[in-house]
Amino acid sequence: MKRSMYAGAVRSKHIGQKITLKGWVSRRRDLGGLIFIDLRDREGIVQLVINPKEALPEVVEKAETLRTEFVIEVTGTVVERSQVNDKLPTGQVEMQVEELIILNTSQTTPFEIKNGIDVNDDLRLRYRYLDLRRPEMLKNFKLRAKVTHVIRNYLDELGFLDVETPMLSKSTPEGARDYLVPSRISQGHFYALPQSPQITKQLLMNAGFDRYYQIVKCFRDEDLRGDRQPEFTQVDLETSFLSDQEIQDITEGLIACVMKETMGIELQLPLPRMSYDTAMNLYGSDKPDTRFEMTLQDLTDIVKDVEFKVFSQAPAVKAIVAKNAADNYSRKDIDKLTDFAKQFGAKGLAWIKYSNGEIAGPVAKFLTSIAKDLTERLQLEDNDLVLFVADELEVVNNSLGALRNHLAKELHLIDKSKFNFLWIVDWPMFEWSEEERRYVSAHHPFTLPQADTAHELEGDLSKVRALAYDIVLNGYELGGGSLRINQKEMQERMFQALGFSNESAKEQFGFLLEAMDYGFPPHGGLALGLDRFVMLLAEEDNIREVIAFPKNNKASDPMTQAPSLVSAKQLDELYLEVLKQNHSEKNEHR
Repeated sequence: MKRSMYAGAVRSKHIGQKITLKGWVSRRRDLGGLIFIDLRDREGIVQLVINPKEALPEVVEKAETLRTEFVIEVTGTVVERSQVNDKLPTGQVEMQVEELIILNTSQTTPFEIKNGIDVNDDLRLRYRYLDLRRPEMLKNFKLRAKVTHVIRNYLDELGFLDVETPMLSKSTPEGARDYLVPSRISQGHFYALPQSPQITKQLLMNAGFDRYYQIVKCFRDEDLRGDRQPEFTQVDLETSFLSDQEIQDITEGLIACVMKETMGIELQLPLPRMSYDTAMNLYGSDKPDTRFEMTLQDLTDIVKDVEFKVFSQAPAVKAIVAKNAADNYSRKDIDKLTDFAKQFGAKGLAWIKYSNGEIAGPVAKFLTSIAKDLTERLQLEDNDLVLFVADELEVVNNSLGALRNHLAKELHLIDKSKFNFLWIVDWPMFEWSEEERRYVSAHHPFTLPQADTAHELEGDLSKVRALAYDIVLNGYELGGGSLRINQKEMQERMFQALGFSNESAKEQFGFLLEAMDYGFPPHGGLALGLDRFVMLLAEEDNIREVIAFPKNNKASDPMTQAPSLVSAKQLDELYLEVLKQNHSEKNEHR
């Protein structure tokens, strides 16, 4: 029979109606001669009742064989529930079953289909189709669907065109590693899966499309963590003839619309703005979490004459103050904090505690001469814990910035009900890569430099600033964008600054440089990480919770066993050979 409605949609207004429901058995209970079945579908659970004294014998017989996760079809009458369950939206009613059909049986599941399970992540991913049945997972994907619906409506109303760009593209040397796809037709040649539609969306601006968007899959072969996956989805925008501020205004409107429609939260616009330098100096991060204080305090000037050479001879000395937390941390606890800070480059972690107007701790004896200045600068109060790092400025910022976030979690300083959005602007155009021993693009090589620093493209690259902007939410980079280079001469200067020869630039980006000969308009855009956005709205800690079929932390899929070996025939068709030697065998043959 045709399903009348979702099981989770049955309400008091349906009392007296005869309906048909279809779904999964969440639980079966035999109580006092009655058989109770919790029927679950994507909208929720409703209770079914079978009275052996009133129901047909074949219905009772089938009901007695039911097990968890059997798929069934039931027809019956909605009645008022004798014992109301206020925890369920359907808790006022139940169905008296008159007909029952078993559509499929189920083996015992490897874990319970319920919220809050404590199960190994790989086991959940191995049986992802079962994991997705859980109500909390369904809730996440309903949220995701609503977010994308709101985004599309908002951008459609502003005249943006939804355009698909290629999945098989050209490999480029800048940025993260590409996923490569060998070509069968062109022997020895490869496509790359796009890290973003960056160049193609710029070419759409040259084509006169004016406003483009796409909710698109992107791919990066990089180390994984909780907010990263090898394949991810971004909301990609590009516009012509708009300033950076106008693009940010559109983005703010989009975010505000999503927050109102999905979370019922009214954002105050415009969103706060902070320069990159300020963010690094105060928070030690280019994506600061502003839901709590504990900013980095620069003490370099007042420790320059102390006898403690670790401080007096360091290029930079900064501290963070954990308010009223001195009693929370023993020496052993602070040793653990020291080990944590070392992961981010710090050589060590100095500390003092403040109590009754005095400082105490391993380095306190070196700081007595500046105790008053230190107390005033840091605004110390009883039971404050002060943690110092002395080193190169970058190391100081990185280690204290990470420690700041770590302490906030340990001390429960974060108000999880807050959604703090923030623009980070005035970005460096380049950043130094220790691995490559050269400057690389902080964003990408198509970003327009700020006019008053562009002359440094042939000078000190550390001084070049970009017309770039990142949007941050609760300590996560939600997205980033910039105005783009639209003139060939400037693009060639950018490539030269990055170390491209004329030949290599032409080989990699000749089609883009050629396009700039044909009236390329001023343009700019932005991309938002959809997975990360939904993760934060759903108050999850890992984007796997909002991606239907994600990879694990080894970039593999426990369910399908991807990546996997392929046949020799497939390799022959692609003119490929897999080297089976391991590293030790290779070394022996050198």
